[in-house]
Amino acid sequence: MPLDDRIAAVTDRIIARSQGPRGQYLERMRRLAEEGPRRAHLTCGNQAHAYAAMGEDKTALVGDRAPNIGIVTAYNDMLSAHQPFKDYPDRIKSAARRVGATAQVAGGVPAMCDGVTQGQVGMELSLFSRDVIALATGVALSHNTFDAALYLGVCDKIVPGLIIAAATFGYLPGLFVPAGPMVSGLPNDEKAKVRQQFAAGEIGRDKLMEAEMASYHGPGTCTFYGTANSNQMLMEFMGLHLPGASFVNPGTPLRDALTEAATERAAAITALGNAYTPVCDILDEKAFVNGIIGLMATGGSTNLVIHLVAMARAAGVILDPADFADISAATPLMARVYPNGLADVNHFHAAGGLAYMIGDLLQAGLLHDDTVTVAGRGLAHYAQEPTLTGGALGWADGPRETLNDRILRPASDPFQKSGGLVELKGNLGRGVMKVSAVAAERHVIEAPAAVFEDQGDVKKAFQAKQLDRDVVVVVRFQGPKANGMPELHALTPILAVLQDRGHKVALVTDGRMSGASGKVPSAIHVAPEALDGGLIGKLRDGDLVRVDAVAGRLEVLTEGVADRAPAVPDLTANSHGVGRELFEIFRQTAGPASEGAGVVV
Repeated sequence: MPLDDRIAAVTDRIIARSQGPRGQYLERMRRLAEEGPRRAHLTCGNQAHAYAAMGEDKTALVGDRAPNIGIVTAYNDMLSAHQPFKDYPDRIKSAARRVGATAQVAGGVPAMCDGVTQGQVGMELSLFSRDVIALATGVALSHNTFDAALYLGVCDKIVPGLIIAAATFGYLPGLFVPAGPMVSGLPNDEKAKVRQQFAAGEIGRDKLMEAEMASYHGPGTCTFYGTANSNQMLMEFMGLHLPGASFVNPGTPLRDALTEAATERAAAITALGNAYTPVCDILDEKAFVNGIIGLMATGGSTNLVIHLVAMARAAGVILDPADFADISAATPLMARVYPNGLADVNHFHAAGGLAYMIGDLLQAGLLHDDTVTVAGRGLAHYAQEPTLTGGALGWADGPRETLNDRILRPASDPFQKSGGLVELKGNLGRGVMKVSAVAAERHVIEAPAAVFEDQGDVKKAFQAKQLDRDVVVVVRFQGPKANGMPELHALTPILAVLQDRGHKVALVTDGRMSGASGKVPSAIHVAPEALDGGLIGKLRDGDLVRVDAVAGRLEVLTEGVADRAPAVPDLTANSHGVGRELFEIFRQTAGPASEGAGVVV
């Protein structure tokens, strides 16, 4: 099937826009690749330091032709998604030895959990942790002893940070190795109902705690379709996982076999062999377009609208929010996974999952099929799914029909004709809104503003019944320069309660609201942010604000707002406590959300 003209047009303009930086990036990568295997340039003393603790692998490491794989791991045992990585290094080293290679843990990167920090001070470090992860990966790989890398990470900022670093070291081949989702627990819609009941004062904290523990209950990623699982989807659409690796549960024989196969593949695609596949060749304009298409077709997290822009910049590719909106308009919404439906990612996987979606989108001409991937040339590899027969791992064609049309539908008969992300523009700046779970009658909200500069004050106003009306809740000074752009997901139950009471409700913020914001219309990532001169910094209570996802408009209708002096926030509390002191330089140098809110890119 020929590529859809709309997808081709967006791709062409990204290629044209990126011509200069992409060309410069590839020139650097080619020059570094021509230097040959990294260890060839180390002195004997350098190498002795690098191999001193490697025991039985020392002989192979000193030799010239054995590939050495660097492992960058986000392991810790307080994050359910990363706890399974504990035993991966030993498994990887054993698999490497079987194919005549070696592997070393090059370094660890931090991995924080937005679920732990939601509504807490620590969330102000969350977005910046992406750049710290990229920096830490750079340190890990700076020893220059590796022929390929395996990146062990799953959750919200971890994969984007690792991608930024993998692109920076793009002359090295690299595979991303996931851990998989936890098995299903309390259904996500039931958890959401309990949260709303608690917000409304209908139940106590004991019942809330009981529900949360039943939902988040074991190793693996959370089962709703938020940023973590959106990351895993992206790695397949962009060709950096082995096909079908994303949603296999931890601790299963298939999961272990995929980890070992990733090691074998990493060893096979180094510059020492005949299948050299550096990351720089994978992360091109078409790969990023495919990733955005996957995001829209699955109804993935809006956090990736920021992360993908930053990830792409590390590879010399320049994305714009308009690219996301135009791709969304051309991409059918094929999946209903919570918060866009009742199913979780395990149900999605059982219904046909990514192999079905990629195969169907290729058939419909909605994906670039000629991309480079770690599995070989062509995205058709990812229309296959892994099988384990008699202990032997193989791949077979994935399903060509959905196995549950309440969860997964073909592109020809989707849940919605578009992917559900719109760009909003107007005198309040640029932002985005995810509308795939928002009822059509709520796509246009016009109401007086209630302006806040702290999400805690929104909760207080709700409890005081000051928001029981049609209202556009404006939460400003939440951008990267102000306080690190924390997610405001803790406001979702409050806003949902107001909406369920029959009020017209919307959120406007220069902060973030993850894909789990669900049914509340939310204009997010507004740029310029209030601290950077955005008109949102001049709004006052009662100003008439229009949030229009149909026309793509974000406007204040009250006259004279632009002539006002901007609000002057007291941000002194943002500068200290829970490590915020260490990130002052990040707040000072962060770019706008529309450019990825990056510090290192």
